[in-house]
Amino acid sequence: MKRFKGVRGTIVLLILMCMLVGYYFYLSNRSGTVKEEPEESSQTQEVLLRDLSRNYPATPKEVVKYYSEITKCFYNEEYSEDELAQLADKAMQLYDEELVAYQAESAYLGELKNDIALWKEEEVKVSSYKTASSTDVTYFTKDGRECASILCAYTLRKGTVLQQLEELYILRRDDDGHWKILGWQEADPMMNQKIENED
Repeated sequence: MKRFKGVRGTIVLLILMCMLVGYYFYLSNRSGTVKEEPEESSQTQEVLLRDLSRNYPATPKEVVKYYSEITKCFYNEEYSEDELAQLADKAMQLYDEELVAYQAESAYLGELKNDIALWKEEEVKVSSYKTASSTDVTYFTKDGRECASILCAYTLRKGTVLQQLEELYILRRDDDGHWKILGWQEADPMMNQKIENED
């Protein structure tokens, strides 16, 4: 009987040791297999992911919409110096060569930083924007080049106060067929009637 108890005890001991070793491996492998949740990308990162050499906006309206997304990032988002430079580069890729030639890139970036700092100091953000309907894009020819104009309304927020700013964008088609921003100005209030909800 004693001998049976010793064999039985040994078997129980071996089972317990196997369970402990198994539990140890379970714990050590469990931490290695836990998948980390991917970090949500910020609006800035999403805007920067667009490859304009492959996926350039096809219409004047789409160009202004993408430019407005960049603008929202400038004034609303947190980003690194490198990301700001990348955002500025994306904006310049949307500009007509004549507008780009107007100012050196370093001067553009410097003025942009000053403008952003002023808006942040004043606590002004771009709450939303809406472009005019595609049917309200005005196409015309100037100096033998295809051009277009389109309105975009921005809602600015300072605390609880909202203010609307309407801009009239002028775009010109380049030699590759891309619509590029030639310039913009505050819109004539009479033209603001054309601004509708995005379609």
